[in-house]
Amino acid sequence: MSFKMRERLQKYPKDQVRLLDVATRASCSTATVSRVLNEPDRVTPDIRERVIVAMSDLGYVPNSAARALRSQRSRIMGIVIPTLNHAIYARLVEALQHKLAESGYSLLVATSEYDLLRENEQARLLIERGVEAVVLIGELHRPELYELLKRVRIPYVNTYVYRTDSAHPCVGFDNRLATSEMTEFLLGLGHRAIGVISAVTAGNDRASERVAGVRAALEKHGLTLPPEAVYERPYSIASGREGLRYLRLLDPAPTAIMCGNDILAMGALVECRSLGIRIPQQISIVGFDNLEFAAHLDPSLTTMDVPAAEMGERAADLLLRKVGGQASVESVHLEPRLIVRHTSGRAPTPNAR
Repeated sequence: MSFKMRERLQKYPKDQVRLLDVATRASCSTATVSRVLNEPDRVTPDIRERVIVAMSDLGYVPNSAARALRSQRSRIMGIVIPTLNHAIYARLVEALQHKLAESGYSLLVATSEYDLLRENEQARLLIERGVEAVVLIGELHRPELYELLKRVRIPYVNTYVYRTDSAHPCVGFDNRLATSEMTEFLLGLGHRAIGVISAVTAGNDRASERVAGVRAALEKHGLTLPPEAVYERPYSIASGREGLRYLRLLDPAPTAIMCGNDILAMGALVECRSLGIRIPQQISIVGFDNLEFAAHLDPSLTTMDVPAAEMGERAADLLLRKVGGQASVESVHLEPRLIVRHTSGRAPTPNAR
């Protein structure tokens, strides 16, 4: 536990309702009240209810800070996500937080804005605040962040990525394999000219791996993904619209567009509607993530469903075992799933375009 956190915990106010007050009100021992707080399953329902009512009547707030000081444990974990602006990571964070809460842990959330230096700073702040473990997004992080986590012996896990040869614990999926599968699906529909609207790949290994997956699948069939057929911009609906306009000017123009996430795909769909381009008769568009709105667009969006909630749960399980001193698997491989809807169809003939 950091010095700063220890100093803060020692300043915890002393004029609060005491455990003894609750025990007296509930006509039980302080040990019983403690068990209700820490091991409720070991207390009979009637006594547990009596203690809970007493705590409510007296306005008792468990002094978790003092318990953390005595045990050298904060019962807090942290996560650094790229952004709060979109719902991309919401399912992961929600599932992670719910699973941790079941074990009495809280979650601190910080954002990096897709900046590895900022991510490093935010992770350091979480560690200074006494988190027992850290969840990160992706595998590409500054070397000093990995060094810090190793030096202070803070367990961590990378999410949204999975590599069998990774030197770091991870819970996620193979981004390259996922877009390779999507590309094979489009090739099976007769598409040969495929464009990509991607997030900025610099400093974002998930985005770069997704582009690499498209390229690898095309090359397997003797096709190429020219550099000019990849449009990189920050995740936004406006970027998707810009990307669609840009890719339609290429010669040959793509008959299918792979988008790095559903937000970019929504932008591309909006722009197609604005330009009077029929989907999927004239062009197919696919997304990534399967956000809630994807099924409700018109036409509904073909996309890759990412097991974000399971990712959060499995990451929590892994870290809870680690901080509890139990043996734990180092990595967990999850499978994304292609969801075929109405924005993908057979490649148009030249006349149809």
